[in-house]
Amino acid sequence: MICCGFMWKSGGEDLQGFYPVRSECVADVPRTRFKSRAGKTLSARKWHAAFTEDGHLDMERVLRRIQRGGIHPSIKGEVWEFLLGGYDPDSTFDERNKLRNHRREQYYGWKEECRNMVPLVGSGKFVTMAVVAEDGQPLEESSVENQGWLVKTAITDKRVLQWMLVLSQIGLDVVRTDRYLCFYESESNQARLWDILSIYTWLNPDIGYVQGMNDICSPMIILLEDEADAFWCFERAMRRLRENFRTTATSMGVQTQLGMLSQVIKTVDPRLHQHLEDLDGGEYLFAIRMLMVLFRREFSFLDSLYLWEGLECHDLS
Repeated sequence: MICCGFMWKSGGEDLQGFYPVRSECVADVPRTRFKSRAGKTLSARKWHAAFTEDGHLDMERVLRRIQRGGIHPSIKGEVWEFLLGGYDPDSTFDERNKLRNHRREQYYGWKEECRNMVPLVGSGKFVTMAVVAEDGQPLEESSVENQGWLVKTAITDKRVLQWMLVLSQIGLDVVRTDRYLCFYESESNQARLWDILSIYTWLNPDIGYVQGMNDICSPMIILLEDEADAFWCFERAMRRLRENFRTTATSMGVQTQLGMLSQVIKTVDPRLHQHLEDLDGGEYLFAIRMLMVLFRREFSFLDSLYLWEGLECHDLS
């Protein structure tokens, strides 16, 4: 990530206007350091020029540009679909359109399936209180907080019950997600995030929902206008990150990464490592959140996106 340090020099286009921050939150949000630089940042013009007439993408050319200067916010969404592996650079425009339409149809089919179980899915609303007891019995007192909707009959299907039990936790995390951004002042945008997380959880009962997935999904909602496209980008990201969220009674998903971080710091800065050992921090448990959600909460929204782009370029190079 040497390129990040390079791009965080002064000068260049200020891009904060693409992701405006609520006025009352400005003082509490990390200052954005990334700026677009002419001739280095991947611009819309350079992006479109990287395609052949029928749609084949010169990915090596694009990656070199991103490594030099990141991606301009005006095209981040469409570029990320390729960075995350959603589309084959060797495919044509027609092939991608067919695949995109198929994926949208598939997603909205799943969404309808979930809506038939919980009518609030796709309504522009979401739940923040439990909708059902752990034994599957209805909870009438939750109806006011959950937009007047309640479970009317006992839930006996184990998969359905497992899914319904986590919906309120997803809702609580949605309310806390990037709440300093003007984008999430809209309840409908919060509901889109809840919909995608709820549908992903329904489709992946083995991993379910774990706090932090909301931080991974949020950029997709903001960067991509169509909810189905955002879902598929999130799904691709989770293919790489899902083990971060898998926790058992004896281990956590990022345990291997914590061990690697410990070894790196011990080698690069032995005094710092020893200081952490003296503070009983030698297991680096303080870094769990950083590694699990790829520093989403440690940097500004724009800077964290630039970090992710650098990591994706490294993986694809």
